[in-house]
Amino acid sequence: MNQPTIIELTEHQPKLFERDELDIEIAELIWKNHKNLIDVEFPSIKTQGKIQLKPRGWVGQIILTPELHIYIKPKVPIFNLFGMLEYAYQLKSFKIFDHQFTQCQTIDDFYSRLAAILADKILSRSRRGLYRTYIPVSSHLSAIRGKIDLRETVKKPWNVKLKCHYDEQTADIEDNQILLWTLYVIGRTGLCSPTVSPKIRKAYHVLNGFVTHRSFQGKDCVNRSYNRLNQDYQIMHSICRFFLDNCGASHQVGNYTMFPFLVDMAKLYELFVAEWLKLNLPSHLSVRRQSKLNIGFIIDVEIYETQTGKTVYIIDTKYKVPQNSSSSDDKIQVVAYAASKICSEAVLVYPKPLINPLNQPSGESNIWVRSLTFSIDGDLEQAGQEFLNNLCQSE
Repeated sequence: MNQPTIIELTEHQPKLFERDELDIEIAELIWKNHKNLIDVEFPSIKTQGKIQLKPRGWVGQIILTPELHIYIKPKVPIFNLFGMLEYAYQLKSFKIFDHQFTQCQTIDDFYSRLAAILADKILSRSRRGLYRTYIPVSSHLSAIRGKIDLRETVKKPWNVKLKCHYDEQTADIEDNQILLWTLYVIGRTGLCSPTVSPKIRKAYHVLNGFVTHRSFQGKDCVNRSYNRLNQDYQIMHSICRFFLDNCGASHQVGNYTMFPFLVDMAKLYELFVAEWLKLNLPSHLSVRRQSKLNIGFIIDVEIYETQTGKTVYIIDTKYKVPQNSSSSDDKIQVVAYAASKICSEAVLVYPKPLINPLNQPSGESNIWVRSLTFSIDGDLEQAGQEFLNNLCQSE
């Protein structure tokens, strides 16, 4: 298969195309199928007769057609993007990112190397034996096993095979099904390098002989139960979550489903800030993410006292930075969140400092509203410590 043509864009940055560079039909296809990802401006006086594409808050790859792909680069340094992903998907504590990852120049390269780590871990585990557990089974047997279903036996005394209920040990469980589905998704993106793709296929075929093919989402990889027999599955499921969160079905070529790889930068920033705080807050404070309110809204990050459970800070992350100051809607929103939690500190967090930072009481309420910066342009650890110091300065 010939290599597809690549349209390169940068997150949140408009790019103009002459008509001979980008067909109007292709622009219409982008607008029709991906207008939630990319803003399309058709030729006009405003665009100087050219077609303008401006990605929204997503980075990665879009499969427009088998012959034409769109690649959206992040506006943050590529290594910092990896650092955010490492924290967001709780991979930091596993220390899997060695010096080789510092050499990654593109998202595709990072994607391929992380996929190789997952395949290696799955192959290593399969050589030792996949994790198995007992599941309840009901079946008609010629010999008694487990408990006989007496009710059915009495109703059908002529049946020589007895219905029995018993437990059977099997590897066909969710822990392994998640691994199989993730390998399937990775293989369908086409992003893995020629050296990694065979490894992905090998791991897939090893599992496919024992495990049912079922679809999963990233949320299925969290809050799972681990013990001494399947502890190594925790890191594999963390990596699976990364792939499943950021890959989705996009284009059908015959019977072949292709998956794009797209990272929602606003969601990643929120997740990164929350997970960084979990690892770096003083011990008397804890983090709760995605708290649901009775009024139907969800709080990005809630910081509370570990012993009492009292909410100390309400944090709302804003990845897209306004030109000058926080919008009134953002302030009203975060204050409403704080009021619902009886919290006196509401904080808006941006990746860049505002020209007019916010630090004032909210009207007649006793809620203090601030805007703080957690920068992702430079050293993430240093930026995090500065953010944390500014956050806790009122304590």
